[in-house]
Amino acid sequence: MTGPNVSSRTRELGIDFGPLAQELEEHKYPATCAELVDTYGNAVLGLPNGEQTLRELFELMPDENLESAAEARMAIFNTVSDRAIGRKGYSDRTPPALGERREWPNESF
Repeated sequence: MTGPNVSSRTRELGIDFGPLAQELEEHKYPATCAELVDTYGNAVLGLPNGEQTLRELFELMPDENLESAAEARMAIFNTVSDRAIGRKGYSDRTPPALGERREWPNESF
């Protein structure tokens, strides 16, 4: 496998974890979301259209048990707001195929 390993990545799927990436890797699991918030709640996650803290993401699921750093990252991916989406409706694909619906108007930037 080539490329950086998980512990050295700070940006994944459009989210900039910053130092939190390494902190989640080094944290002892299992852990609840509340435990991660107590320790890293003020960590800021950079999104294409803003930012959110770990506290904002995990405050609604304090009792969720996470078994690993991978599960913690997945929980983050599943709870970020739509600010994590770059250009909504953007596609670099060709025009819609026969039977394919396009819900977004054609836009050019």
